[in-house]
Amino acid sequence: MTTIPPVVPPLPTERLYARDLGPGAPLAWLRAGWHDLVNHPGPSLLYGVFVFLLSAGIVAGLIWLTLDYALFPAVAGFLVFAPALAIGLYDKSRALELGEPVSLRHMLLPHARAGGQVLFTGALLCGVMLLWMRAAVIIYALFFGVRPFPGLDHIAPMLFTTSTGIAMLVVGTLIGGLFAAFSFAISAFSIPMMLDKRVDALTAMGTSWALVWNNLSVMLIWGVLVLILFLLSAATGFIGLIIVFPWLGHATWHAYRAVR
Repeated sequence: MTTIPPVVPPLPTERLYARDLGPGAPLAWLRAGWHDLVNHPGPSLLYGVFVFLLSAGIVAGLIWLTLDYALFPAVAGFLVFAPALAIGLYDKSRALELGEPVSLRHMLLPHARAGGQVLFTGALLCGVMLLWMRAAVIIYALFFGVRPFPGLDHIAPMLFTTSTGIAMLVVGTLIGGLFAAFSFAISAFSIPMMLDKRVDALTAMGTSWALVWNNLSVMLIWGVLVLILFLLSAATGFIGLIIVFPWLGHATWHAYRAVR
């Protein structure tokens, strides 16, 4: 009997999304990112200053508007939106890689091959951030009821010395972790990919998800390093973002290059 060949070729296996990355890969990305930072450092540092001023302005605005209850969710939400904010840093790393001139103007107005698809992804990440902030307020209300926020001076004892506060921290961390994992998976490589290739947003986010999943152990190490550096920056009143944000932005480009 003659076998009829299939009309549709078999789907590619998931190995196409896997790479032979060792546990030391994230440190290599950080070294490469640092090299890009100190190569023509002016534009990168000015980019970091802009991110610092933006962060400080949002924090000051929340306090001035007596919305200090949203301060901690907003700080956590920054990590959700940060990959979209770093697109200019990816553009600088790409320019250095191609031997093209580097300028702050090109970093602030990067030319993405995917065009408006980058804006769609940025809007989606912004929506996830706002959804997380709303979820955080609801979690607080579920545990403490509709009561005024006690203020930044009293929130720590309320959270860490009461059973209700500890329970809220556990639940909030679990739910926040789901938001963080989702946003990290879809944005880790999607925005650098859209800067580099003509690809639609859904394909880029799906590919990013597959790459993160199939390199999970390495990406977990990378995520922990990013979180540690961000927390150190927050401990300095966000002044550390002037250096840390461009450093991580350049390193993210090299992470994309390692898995593409």
